[in-house]
Amino acid sequence: MKKVLLLLITLGLTLLLPACWNAKDIQNMAYVTALGLDYQDGKYISYVQVLNFANVARSDTSQLGKTIPVWIGKGEGKTVTESFNAIYSTSQIRVFWGHVRTIVCSESLLSNPQRIKEAYDMVNRYREIRYNVLLYGTKEPLKNIFVQKSILNLSPLDTVMFSPSQVFSQRSYVVPVYGYKVIAQFNEPGDGAMMPSIAIDRKSWSEDKKLKGMLRIDGGYFFYNQNLRGWLSESDLRGYRWMQPRLERSPINIFDSDNHHPVAAIVIIHPKSKIKPYFKDGKVYFNISIRAQGYLDEFTDDLTEIELEEKAANQIKEEVRFTFKKGLQIRSDVLKLEEALYRNYPKRFHELKQDDELLINEDSLKQIDVKVKLLHTGKYKGRGD
Repeated sequence: MKKVLLLLITLGLTLLLPACWNAKDIQNMAYVTALGLDYQDGKYISYVQVLNFANVARSDTSQLGKTIPVWIGKGEGKTVTESFNAIYSTSQIRVFWGHVRTIVCSESLLSNPQRIKEAYDMVNRYREIRYNVLLYGTKEPLKNIFVQKSILNLSPLDTVMFSPSQVFSQRSYVVPVYGYKVIAQFNEPGDGAMMPSIAIDRKSWSEDKKLKGMLRIDGGYFFYNQNLRGWLSESDLRGYRWMQPRLERSPINIFDSDNHHPVAAIVIIHPKSKIKPYFKDGKVYFNISIRAQGYLDEFTDDLTEIELEEKAANQIKEEVRFTFKKGLQIRSDVLKLEEALYRNYPKRFHELKQDDELLINEDSLKQIDVKVKLLHTGKYKGRGD
């Protein structure tokens, strides 16, 4: 009898428990995959890219090449929070931010350090958004960036904006950067952060005869003491790549004695660089050493392997100095020589750093020592020494 009474009491108490009236079905939420931040006419403008994961998911029955729709939401406000709430007012369903993988910022936003701080503070403070989010700047309208799809009409998740490592493993130039690293660089002494820029290439690919735009990383924005100093193209940054420890493989052309015609193409892999500051007459100077390996990818002349290694080393040396000078033109330390000074000689760094101007000038970079070792010459044998 007692057991029956206890069972009845338990059932009665269960009926008093509240139901999960606020539970949300996962198929009834808008999952934001990319966030765009702009600033125009005194207002923050936020864009969100929303994908239907049922269309994006890969399966045996999925149709390759089927067009995947992209939904883009827009909100405006005097603060970033207000612009987000404007998106909520028209989203119809709950917006979920836990799948944001990329943030793209307009040049208008990047030109003011206070706007960058305000925007990143709000985004990073919100609990659903993760720290490991890729960060880009762009000259393009943000909506144009967000509607771009990958080759074969694959989803935007298969573009360099979300998955740069797929292209980076075959051709490394400008290293992709996570947002938390950019902010960390903002707060470092010496030269500041580099933010990759993303653009649309409208000429290289076509579906049948119709041109199809494809995303590409076309350069980088450089900051000094949290202020935007300028933008350099991928071509301007040809020497910057050899200073990146994460670089996987990148090609260079070897030219003839007149520097008019390429006679070979070498793929350089995993370069390792060191910056060595030294002092003379109260000034600081820098030497750079680079060690790299590579392999021959194309060959049209009668050169020995030693000659190819020497020409490759000279080419890398010229590119590093070229990019160093390009950085000085926008008053930026692209090669991060000042950071090397701060890491190795922090006391001397603070003694020399009296204002917000660069410590370096065109005479600061002295010796660039480069050694290249050819691992192989492909399926064909190379010339003898």
